[in-house]
Amino acid sequence: MGPPSGTTGNGTDLSMPHKTTERSDAPRELTGYRKWLNDNLMLLVTLSGVLLGVIIGLCLRPMNLHEDSIMLISYPGELFMRILKLMILPLVISSLVAGSASLNARMNGKIALRTLVYFASTSLFNAILGIALVLLIHPGDPDLHKANDHGTEKRAVNLLDSLLDLGRNVFPENLFQASFQQAHTVYMPKPSTMSTFNETLNDTLSDVEQTSEGQLLQQQQDVEPALMRVVQYRSGTNTLGIVFFCLVFGTFLGTIGQKGQVVIEFFSAVFEVVMKMVTCVMWLTPIGISSVIAGKILSVSNLHLVMEQLIWFILTITLGVFIYQLIIMQAIYFVFVRRNPYKFYAGLVQAMLTAFATASTAAALPITFRCLNEKLRVDQRITRFVLPIGCNINMDGTALYISIASIFIAQMSGMELGFGELVTVLLTSTAASMSSASVPSAALVLLLVVLSAIDAPLQDVTLLFAVDWFVDRIRTTNNMLGDCYAAAVVEELSRKELMALDAAVLYQELPVSTPNGHVILEGQTELDSNFDKSDSVVIDMNNVLNNVHLQNGNSNHRI
Repeated sequence: MGPPSGTTGNGTDLSMPHKTTERSDAPRELTGYRKWLNDNLMLLVTLSGVLLGVIIGLCLRPMNLHEDSIMLISYPGELFMRILKLMILPLVISSLVAGSASLNARMNGKIALRTLVYFASTSLFNAILGIALVLLIHPGDPDLHKANDHGTEKRAVNLLDSLLDLGRNVFPENLFQASFQQAHTVYMPKPSTMSTFNETLNDTLSDVEQTSEGQLLQQQQDVEPALMRVVQYRSGTNTLGIVFFCLVFGTFLGTIGQKGQVVIEFFSAVFEVVMKMVTCVMWLTPIGISSVIAGKILSVSNLHLVMEQLIWFILTITLGVFIYQLIIMQAIYFVFVRRNPYKFYAGLVQAMLTAFATASTAAALPITFRCLNEKLRVDQRITRFVLPIGCNINMDGTALYISIASIFIAQMSGMELGFGELVTVLLTSTAASMSSASVPSAALVLLLVVLSAIDAPLQDVTLLFAVDWFVDRIRTTNNMLGDCYAAAVVEELSRKELMALDAAVLYQELPVSTPNGHVILEGQTELDSNFDKSDSVVIDMNNVLNNVHLQNGNSNHRI
């Protein structure tokens, strides 16, 4: 005889409902301020690092710390910057190879063309904005030039050399050398001219009894050795050459089909691993960023005097950056994407603070990837393609800075610039900014190119060194945001191609069946499937298109 009704064999009462406990394995959905705090925790961590660095730097300045103390305060920030820069090269290589290989060659060309046109247009517009602001505000004061009149050695700088160096770095002769060296042009004395100069100087010294000391010094100053161009290598990663190689390599990798799939998966896995490392490094942000900012504030001498003398120059740069970021950039986003641009802008605050603290678009690249891919849900195929290119080519803030700084120095020297000189500043600022390196204070070297083009005094550039540590951080946020908005605009312009590519991928992955019940799997041929050639293939294209629309519908819910 079985167990009584309502019980099981082990005595469990079946008539009573199962007891439920308050604990559950399913995670609870956060609401209210807890949800907001969880979503913006990393942003608050980054912001706290910036504020803490400013407070520490300003509070310790009156103590006049020794150089060793300042070095120890800056040391954690130095290590933080080294860790970020350590991940740039594997991040750029893996993202570009995986991103370009996931698209076909024709689509890579379209995206590259749209990206380059966007970068060139925004750089040109920033140069126009900078010229308009500096002419309107007129921050250059000739009295400031007299008060800070100290010369420096004149450097030979040529726009042609800068553009030719750009081409040399795009096509490196050694890929391994490109990972730690860049090509650049320097001017050195010709050997024959130098030997003649030495012989003349020796003859003059032998006749020193008939020549006064002042006349001898004048002869040495009048004799200038002839210079010649020499292409040398300097330390620094040639990211531009690596970007070009990875784009070409990834494009051809995507054309060999199934043979290259394992290589694509390898680089995709490398990208995912580096991004996980970035997530861990971000928890060091309060210490790293606060150390960088505090050390920089403590290392600047006469901070109050410098700010007082160049306040109008700083305000002109800051006003141009804010006008472009808060008005023009948002208008561009709204015209092309048709969404609320300020929500997109708010999602990039963490990357913007990191770019401000590090003064380098390249150092902020890992955090920029994280914000665009995880928070703003921009298509990873676009971000992996656009961001590494923009990190090296798109320098909106640099174009704005160079145009303002060059005319500022001309105003300070009492020069009157005509329409031709202004057009020269416009074109050279745009060209020079696109050949700029994504490292701190790279714009100061390019400024010499523009000053040489309008024949302005080069020695006055030293005046800007005192404030470049601060202005550089402001314009770097323009560079970083320009890359992000370019990715959003290019994604919208390439939406049809991306949908077609998704449809093709789903078509390949979808099982193909015949009326006899046979199924052709991916990689099988007609002979492998063991069905008659007379069987007609049935594909539900409505299912394919519905899956494509569902996938794109999920992306429309992003911020």
